[in-house]
Amino acid sequence: MNLKRRFLALFLIPVLAVCMLAGCGKTDTLKNSGVQKVTKETITLNEVAHSIFYAPMYVAIENGYFEQEGIDLELVTGFGADKVMAAVLSGEAQIGFMGPETTVYTYNEGAQDAVVNFAQLTQRAGNFIVAREKTDDFKLSDLKGKEVLGGRAGGMPEMVFEYVLKKNGIQPSEVKIDQGIDFGSTAAAFSGGKGAYTVEFEPSATALEQEGAGFVVSSVGVESGYVPYTAFSVKQSYLEEHKDLIQSFTNALQKGMDYVSSHSSSEIAKTIKPQFSETDPATLTAIVERYHAQDTWKNDLVFTQESFDLLLDILEDADVITKRPPYEALVATEFADKAQ
Repeated sequence: MNLKRRFLALFLIPVLAVCMLAGCGKTDTLKNSGVQKVTKETITLNEVAHSIFYAPMYVAIENGYFEQEGIDLELVTGFGADKVMAAVLSGEAQIGFMGPETTVYTYNEGAQDAVVNFAQLTQRAGNFIVAREKTDDFKLSDLKGKEVLGGRAGGMPEMVFEYVLKKNGIQPSEVKIDQGIDFGSTAAAFSGGKGAYTVEFEPSATALEQEGAGFVVSSVGVESGYVPYTAFSVKQSYLEEHKDLIQSFTNALQKGMDYVSSHSSSEIAKTIKPQFSETDPATLTAIVERYHAQDTWKNDLVFTQESFDLLLDILEDADVITKRPPYEALVATEFADKAQ
């Protein structure tokens, strides 16, 4: 299958030298009040994209929760799940944050050291359908025969979008889905006149509205229901060797989740503002509220069997897998369970 060969090729690209240089996380020793020495473990986290969609993680960073857990976190943006997975497999990053579908692909390819999901962050899709004209009575059937700027084949945004279409009795073939535009370029292409609709994450969806180039008419997350959209993943070998560190990392994330569930959208926006300095406070608050209102974030980080089975259903429905890995092989819940 072409998709399988493409993923395998991407995962074999990382050079051994990168792996050797990255190591498995280094330890920094800092002076505390000139008396005690506090040891912090350095972890490189590679995120699939830098998006307000992942607010609880940025809350944990900005509120110092990782530091409180003895972690010096280095955040890197991979710009694509395939690139995040490559970084994790090579050792360039110890932890990856991406769609868990990628862990299924690598497992099915026969990876000797499986990449395991240990914490789920989002439980809904984070993208929105943007139309050229404002309408209050949009129906998914309006997409039939229209050109829609979608996501890459095999990625969660595109697969969940197609899942939503089928859920509403529409075959993806009835919609002219353009999957050939880079993830970060669809909004610009739409603004430039391409497509009748586009499927956008924030802040692109709001930006298109602000410039009058488009209008949000539907939430893919609301239409799809609860799906395991993004999760934190680590190689099984690293997990076994650094259980205390993974627990500390998960504890920090849970504190971020607790903050988001107990604070207003404006408070959350103010907290994560340093991560999005180019976005004005009012827009940032509006975007956080849009995600908050659709119940985007879980209260806990547990990746349940039910969620995993739904993920596999979506992957099978999209014809990107023929084997269903066992839940126990790709999900570890012990850390999220303890962090609650």
